[in-house]
Amino acid sequence: MNKFGKTLLLAGVLLVAAAIAGVAQPHLGRTATPPAGAAITVTGDGTVDATPDRASFDFGVTTQAATAAEALRRNASDAQAIVDALKKAGVDSSDIQTTQVSLWPQTSNDGTEITGYQASNSVHVTAALGKSGELVDAAVGAGANNVEGPSLDTADKSSLYDQALQQALGDAKGKAQAIAGAAGLTLGAVEKVREGGNTVPVPSFAAEKAATGTAVPIEAGTQQIQASVTVTYSAS
Repeated sequence: MNKFGKTLLLAGVLLVAAAIAGVAQPHLGRTATPPAGAAITVTGDGTVDATPDRASFDFGVTTQAATAAEALRRNASDAQAIVDALKKAGVDSSDIQTTQVSLWPQTSNDGTEITGYQASNSVHVTAALGKSGELVDAAVGAGANNVEGPSLDTADKSSLYDQALQQALGDAKGKAQAIAGAAGLTLGAVEKVREGGNTVPVPSFAAEKAATGTAVPIEAGTQQIQASVTVTYSAS
């Protein structure tokens, strides 16, 4: 076989080998798709301290009598006296709400005989924290024999929560930057944000007097308004 024939034979062998390789490993004939960009997901927290300026109480009165009608009548009179005293102390009618009216029989020790009746009435009151001690005194002075509270709150809680959210977003970004730096990545834009977490005010132990004089002392303390967010950033 001459030199030209040998060259043609070698070229044919190479073409056949290439075809076989393409069948056995088809991926060798395609262009690889670059991997999708990385993402970093973090949770950020924010806390804002607030001094409560509102207080809520439940004032109740329980009355006993020989008959159901008499127990209820006396109780209604006592409850009205409490409401009148609270209004006289400066509480607006819209901040006073009846929450319970109940009547039940009292029985002998063996439970076989009704010996009388007991009626109760409770009102829920919300007022400025600075007046709360005075309100307790007014309600008890008018006949309240059951007092529950205070439940402290902040009137400006919505704007304080917005501040906590801003802190949470800043906290999330700081964490994401730290993770990206440690991984040798460049932090990109925000892809997704999800709000979550506890927004209920959490009391702390720092105290501030809210009532003076002979009124029942009520300590304002401070509350923590909390927020959290989960943020996903792109990274490259």
